[in-house]
Amino acid sequence: MNEKYHEKDPMSDVISDDYRILQIISRFGIKLGFGDQTVEATCRGAGVDVNTFLTVVNYVKDPAHARISEMAEQVNVPALIAYLKNSHSYFVDFRLPGIRRKLLEAIDLSTGNRLAMLILRFYDEYAQEVSHHMTFENEHVHPFVETLLQGRLPVETFRNIEEQYDEQHACIEKSLTELKNIIVKYYPSDNSAQLMGEVLMDIFMTDEDLHSHCHMEDTLFAECIRRLEHDVRQKGGESTLPLPTDEKAEPAGTDLSEREKEIIVQVAKGLSNKEIADALFISVNTVMTHRRNISRKLQIRSAAGFTIYAIANGLISLDDVQL
Repeated sequence: MNEKYHEKDPMSDVISDDYRILQIISRFGIKLGFGDQTVEATCRGAGVDVNTFLTVVNYVKDPAHARISEMAEQVNVPALIAYLKNSHSYFVDFRLPGIRRKLLEAIDLSTGNRLAMLILRFYDEYAQEVSHHMTFENEHVHPFVETLLQGRLPVETFRNIEEQYDEQHACIEKSLTELKNIIVKYYPSDNSAQLMGEVLMDIFMTDEDLHSHCHMEDTLFAECIRRLEHDVRQKGGESTLPLPTDEKAEPAGTDLSEREKEIIVQVAKGLSNKEIADALFISVNTVMTHRRNISRKLQIRSAAGFTIYAIANGLISLDDVQL
């Protein structure tokens, strides 16, 4: 195939060149059975903006060399939002529940396997985290953009939203990486090894897909929003409310102190904040402050996430984990 996909390329050739395009066409609402039609004809028949479709597939094909500024000029923003919303439905309603069903087949809960219970609990928290983030996008980011498309300035600036946007992306990507690591490093080989291998393959593919999705939102979609917001301001768009003052976020370090590592170990052992405070001879408020700092550094908020991190990084053995 060509270095980039073009509107005159047969759609079947594009799919044969990169199987990931199958996911993209479904999220644009394009159905199979288009014969030898070109990309342009297929998109036109499905009512899809061809430039937006080509921008997305070329971005997914080679994100490292994507010229975001040029690509943003080719995007129809409503078409891109529709694509992103369909992507959210795919992950939350189909992909993640499907992995959970396979995971239940692969792990053995009947014997009270603590690691199996921990993996399932962590996965459920992860899936909830993804759902929460995508709900945030659907209910806050997309309406923000739709207000701009109406020529009006929203209550807040995109910069305010973008900080939370980026933080949540980093969090869900890190959580899935931790889940992969704990299964690969610690889950015992047994009769369900083949099933667990299939689960891991699904998790790796989902990780790749989610990374591409989040990266597109952080770069291409964000650039489209910034351009749109700038244009509305330049045209003197009416503000819905006075704009709040932007606050610069404090840089977040990633190295844990020895005390923070001690806190994580105590959480993994199943101790409450009060019990941790008593064990380490500090106040409950100090424990809570440490936990907030740890969450900020690692982008992990749940006790299961702390436990996975502690095991994966050798801070605690599996035998010490309380479920």
